[in-house]
This record gives sequence, structure tokens and C-alpha cells, in this order.
Amino acid sequence: MSSTTKIEPLGAIRERVLASLRQEIIAGGLRPGDRLVERELAERFGVSRVPVREAIRALVAEGFVHFETPRRTVVRRLNPQDVKELFELREALEVYAAGLAAARATPRDLAEVERLLDEAATATEAGDAETITDINSRLHDRIVAMADNSLLIEALEPVAGRLRWMTRRNEEWPQLLIEHRELYEAIASGDPERARAHALAHVRTNYESTVRQLFGEPS
Repeated sequence: MSSTTKIEPLGAIRERVLASLRQEIIAGGLRPGDRLVERELAERFGVSRVPVREAIRALVAEGFVHFETPRRTVVRRLNPQDVKELFELREALEVYAAGLAAARATPRDLAEVERLLDEAATATEAGDAETITDINSRLHDRIVAMADNSLLIEALEPVAGRLRWMTRRNEEWPQLLIEHRELYEAIASGDPERARAHALAHVRTNYESTVRQLFGEPS
């Protein structure tokens, strides 16, 4: 009986390597200033250097890494301007999304957010940083999805990973849970203006917290 070996397409290999490296950067396994060496990564993932090279280029485009020299690629070191610009974009898009979500959310949408909030409360009680970060990201993604605007989703998608990278350092978890519950209640009220106001306050508070965690100074 003969057997055949399934060959993984080059594009799938690239996406697998990209997803793994992106998550390592977000989780802190690869830290700002760490070097990404094609040969070492190819050996580690058991692949050729081509998908690794393509994955690194994608990480450059996403803002996670940069070329210090043509032959040296490192994880990007965040600075206050990076954080400011990203949160300005977040403020413009997420606040708008919250208003749309208040007007368009279905009972099923709201039930899903309630479930995520319950999970976040459990993770907060346990002090589970990784789970809290994951749930909070999913909660924001859910609110954007509730806005039911595909262009809005596409506009936020390229920066979603960088936002997780920055905000995972924010360990003021009980306060985050309070703010997320208040945002949910505002959206559930069906009042777009109220939802936008809570979303704006949340983004700005989160910005201040992120700056403190990253740089130890007020914005």
C-alpha cells in the first residue's frame, strides 16, 4: 500500500511562520531590539528561507519589525509617537464603530459580548494575563463587527496586531473590566451618542495607561 505525502503550499507555510512570529512579538517572547535571522528561523521552523523572508517582510509592513541595516532586521522599539499615532487612529475608528454598534447590534451580538465579559471577569479574578489580553482583543473585535461596516473592519485590521502588542502591557485589569462593562451597557442601550462617549473615554484612559506601562511617564 502506497502513501502520499501532502506538500504544504508555500503561501500556507509563510502564513504559519508569520502568525507564529507575530504572536511571539505580541506576547513578549521576541522583545524590542531582538534580531530576526532568516537562517536561524528557517532551521527552527523546518522550512526554507523563502517563506521566512516573506514573513519578515510582512512583519515590516505591519510595523512589528524594521531593517536597522539592509542585513539586520530587529523587533521595533516603540516610542511615544508610535503609541500616540496608533491611539489617534483607534480613537477615530473605534469610537465611530461603537456608535454604529449601538444602532445595529442584535440580541445575539449583545449576548456574545456578555459572554466575553463573563470570561474576562473570570480571567481577571485569576490574574491570567494571556487570557485577559486575548478576551479583550476579541471583545473589541466583536464591537467592530457589530458595527456591520466592512470598510471599517478593513481599516482596523492592519493595526489590530500592533494595538494588542502595545496594550498587552497594560495590567490595570480590574479597571479595564469596569470600562468594558460600561461600554457594553452603553451599546446595549441603543443610544449611539452614549456609546461613542464611553468608547472615547475608554480609548483615552487606555492610552494613558499604555504610555505609563511602556515609558513610565504621563503622556
